Amino acid sequence: MKKADPISTEIIRNAFISIAQDMNAVLIRSAYTPVIYEGKDCVVALLDERGEVLGQSSGLPLFLGNLQVCVQETAKIYGWDYFKEGDIFFVNDSFFTGTHLNDITIFAPIFWKEKLAGFSASRAHWLDVGAKDPGGSMDSSNIYQEGFRWPVTRLYENNEPKKEIIEFLRINGRFGYSLIGDMNAQIAAGKTGEKRFKGILDRFGIDLVKSAREEIFRQSEELEREAVKKIKNGTYYADGFLDDDGLGSDPVKINMKVIVEEEKITIDLDGSAAQTQGPVNCGFAQTISACRVAFKLLINPKRPVDGGTFKTLEVTAPKGSIFKAEEPAACQWYFSSLGLLIDAFVKALSGSAKELSAAAHYGDSMVIFIGGVDPRNNFPFLSVEPTCGGWGGFEGSDGADALINNVNGGFKDLPIEVFENKYPVSIFNYGFRENSGGLGKFRGGSGLYREYTINTDGFVSLWFERSVTPAWGLFGGKDGMPPNVNIKIPEQTEKNILKANGLQIKNGTVLTTYTGGGGGFEQPLERQPEDVLKDVKNRYVSIEKAKEDYKVIITKNLDVDFKATEELRKK
Repeated sequence: MKKADPISTEIIRNAFISIAQDMNAVLIRSAYTPVIYEGKDCVVALLDERGEVLGQSSGLPLFLGNLQVCVQETAKIYGWDYFKEGDIFFVNDSFFTGTHLNDITIFAPIFWKEKLAGFSASRAHWLDVGAKDPGGSMDSSNIYQEGFRWPVTRLYENNEPKKEIIEFLRINGRFGYSLIGDMNAQIAAGKTGEKRFKGILDRFGIDLVKSAREEIFRQSEELEREAVKKIKNGTYYADGFLDDDGLGSDPVKINMKVIVEEEKITIDLDGSAAQTQGPVNCGFAQTISACRVAFKLLINPKRPVDGGTFKTLEVTAPKGSIFKAEEPAACQWYFSSLGLLIDAFVKALSGSAKELSAAAHYGDSMVIFIGGVDPRNNFPFLSVEPTCGGWGGFEGSDGADALINNVNGGFKDLPIEVFENKYPVSIFNYGFRENSGGLGKFRGGSGLYREYTINTDGFVSLWFERSVTPAWGLFGGKDGMPPNVNIKIPEQTEKNILKANGLQIKNGTVLTTYTGGGGGFEQPLERQPEDVLKDVKNRYVSIEKAKEDYKVIITKNLDVDFKATEELRKK
């Protein structure tokens, strides 16, 4: 085998990443629904002939290294000879992929000179997959209520579509036309990956590409082993709670033990809640992915993901728990516990890696569904929107304001202009939620408020989390403010609510969401008065809270009274 030199290796490494980025661009530009082309609820990857990651696009971190599972597990069942040129497969089974049924994985083998050379793969959120409620259910109690569920299935064979299967998918989705459009966008992304990868193989030859791949993988593994060795050996713990399982249960516990042994980290989730009746359960494949996100954030955040990544990480979870759920567990809101899981990993190791740690973030996607019939065209509509919140402060910096949660990465809330154009909804108020960031020398990031006026009869579904365990502070920093949602339905009593499924609303309903803030880092009284003044001017902190919590006196002219501040801080 021809050995790759350092320059060729770097060219090929960047080519792999570039191919994945091009695939992602094609998917986003070709998609039919805003949740993909605006929200960017998708991810793509280029895999080698063993299903290992060559390049992965930016997208949802929660899918880190997860697309390879679909290929490798298929090969375990059927053998590598199962894949034929011209095949395209799809799968959405929650207990296979780890995700909810709306997340559709499509992958295809890539052949070069009649030999299997790799795979293209993508995952995207389809707007509706035939659940008992449009878009998905906040109150499902088993997997059979959550939509069509498919094992690994050939979508194309010999480059020809299986029309009966495609038609079955279309008629079982409430928005069948868009569903087929999003499916074809994923297929187009895969074809782009195939074309670009074959171009690299034509240019360099398969032997040189394989040699470069092995060197890329070796480098990644070596760098991670070196990073893990810097953490003190020992056993570390953290825990937390979800508010409930979506069906009004008691808080749902997550428990984490992190074992550091020389070059290896083991995450043990024993002691976490048994799988629940409500839809907060998760397939184990996705639990592993969430732990990989946590590992990546803390251990080696700057290195791209590839087949050499995560060789030093092991994850275990009890069978039949929320993190290793079994049929018929409901999995629609599988990711609610995973943001908490990521924060818990950082918290567990914070004592040994303070300089790398951050306080907890607001923690959940805080998803809003609004649906009904658009009076402007008499067409049914469904908006699906995650919301942004505050991230935790860390050594040397305040937490990020109004950022999407850590499981979603490149996912975005919808721009107001898009929202109002696509849906019969007006957004009149939108901004930072004052006093939501946790107190600290380094303040937690601010959450957001957003007010929707819904201009038609219809329904609202909500899933807001982390009121029982809001974003915690570290090293003396305080917790961030938990979320809240206020709804005013004409001729009904105004109320606050965090979860709702298919709540019927009338034209003129006003929905105001308040997302949580991030946790603070280190003692609040160590925050510089000048920084508190900036917070007041930017409406992150009120004048009253500046005095009450930070012991900083701000005048009516928005200046710091340093003498009064000094005296107050001495008390």
